[in-house]
Amino acid sequence: MTPVLDVSEMSISYGSRTPALLAVSDVSFTVDSGQCLGVVGESGSGKSTTGLAIQGLLTRDSSVTSTGSITIAGTELDPVLETGWRQVRGRKVTTVFQDPMSSLDPTMTVGRMLTFVTGSKAESLRWLEEVELRNPAVVYGSYPHQLSGGMRQRVMIALALARRPALLIADEPTTALDVSVQAQILKLLRREQAALGCGIVFVTHDLGVAKAMCDDIVVMRKGRIVERGSATRVFASPESDYARHLMESRLTMATDRHRPVGLPEPTVVSAMVEALNENRAVDEDSAAPDATASEVAVPDATEPPAVTAEWEAKALLWSRFRPEPAVRDGEPEAILEFAGVSKSFHTGGGRRGRKPVLFSVSLRVEERESVALVGESGSGKSTILRIAAGLETADSGSVRRPRLHADDIQVIFQDAGASLTPWLTVGQLLTERVRNSKRGGAKSRAEIDELVGVAMDRVSLDRELLRSKPGLLSGGQRQRVAIARAIVIPPAILLCDEPTSALDVSTASTVLNLLNLLRHSLGISVLFVTHDLAAARVISDRILVISDGRIIESVLSEDVGESVSSDYGRRLLDAVLS
Repeated sequence: MTPVLDVSEMSISYGSRTPALLAVSDVSFTVDSGQCLGVVGESGSGKSTTGLAIQGLLTRDSSVTSTGSITIAGTELDPVLETGWRQVRGRKVTTVFQDPMSSLDPTMTVGRMLTFVTGSKAESLRWLEEVELRNPAVVYGSYPHQLSGGMRQRVMIALALARRPALLIADEPTTALDVSVQAQILKLLRREQAALGCGIVFVTHDLGVAKAMCDDIVVMRKGRIVERGSATRVFASPESDYARHLMESRLTMATDRHRPVGLPEPTVVSAMVEALNENRAVDEDSAAPDATASEVAVPDATEPPAVTAEWEAKALLWSRFRPEPAVRDGEPEAILEFAGVSKSFHTGGGRRGRKPVLFSVSLRVEERESVALVGESGSGKSTILRIAAGLETADSGSVRRPRLHADDIQVIFQDAGASLTPWLTVGQLLTERVRNSKRGGAKSRAEIDELVGVAMDRVSLDRELLRSKPGLLSGGQRQRVAIARAIVIPPAILLCDEPTSALDVSTASTVLNLLNLLRHSLGISVLFVTHDLAAARVISDRILVISDGRIIESVLSEDVGESVSSDYGRRLLDAVLS
């Protein structure tokens, strides 16, 4: 059988300088008709460049050079030369992108876009039915902005498959979707692939998605393929250390909540938390892999004085700016409390043109507690977080933030790149936050520099990056900068809006471990908004399940698998990919 895609010894470099940046090195693989090949790896692994190359989307960049070849359905092509791609792209090979909103024409109705492909309204409606869109006639006459994210992605799939391609490139097609819609999209793609017999290249950072969707897996690292094989074999017994690390970093409902995700030595972090709380030093090498947290000895004065002094100085400096916990009658006090909060948004059409999104929501977050708010897109969870942050106001009910000032509330958004001022360096972003803080009184230049440096250390970023602007950083680095800015002066509560959903598994696990470490060592409360029950279970003490603007269930994270009782909660649980 002739493969529908044959990538042979492909290397791709960026930039005109010598040496150029080698993004992909000597990559080769094939895809047969009816086969789904997953391309996985961390940010910077080369998977996105590989995906762009096999779509012919690198051809207009003069700074890109390549060797090797790509053959699609019998047509041999160069990864970066335009020759031949116009006869292939959109015909023999089509693409479903991560963000359909940026791929669909906002000035055209869905029907008009589809009819360009299908040639008739009847055939366009048939495809809208094929991708399981309710009320296809209504969708046909709608513009992209009038549809939900899941609906737009289904339209994108209809547009891609209506051409009956030999090869479909799925480039992170479920990253921005909640877990239940994600499961529906994967099922739809599999069904349509079986009907059309096309090959699929599925580029993703989500190993759960790759396991559910793909027949074979290619694992990339630093531009090279480090492992390939059947999905069953790679997930069950990865051969390379890197692939094994990725598998261990993947969150499932069976992930151990009491150890750092993807790290072999949970006791190291436990010892660091204990040491920081006690303003003492810790040597990571002293934590044995088989020791329990209670068995790990925090080094005493017999350790090298320079190391001990450095850790003590950092801990003491930080404690000066740490908020004091509020205690009432010996019990933790609520740091955030909603009582009967309702909210609606104006949609046009006069007084009646309002859409209710929250209905009498009550919740409580205590000092040093982490609470996860879990629900699908449109459930109202992000609106709750925005009200908690003071970015929106409630229509009715009350919101209490006892003793909290501007310094005490910090938000970490899903898109860190959009939340960081692009013309400021990382150092300027962190320094600005320290200077604007009134906690701890006046700060000397040396104290500001040290606080900024310690914040970079805390999020495992090289201090050299303080001179860089956000646009030069990877997605994972930008997210850690956002966290560093939030905790450079420790807040009383951290509001997190899907901070790991767009990150690869290794980076996501790093961020979750970091948030857990920081909340314990600094005594920070957390409200964590997510659609992923597996992530919620790891980061929180309690999970609140929200549906259609109402909190319908509250369970302890420890036993969420057994305690979720609502039909909606069980559906979210069942949608978590094992």
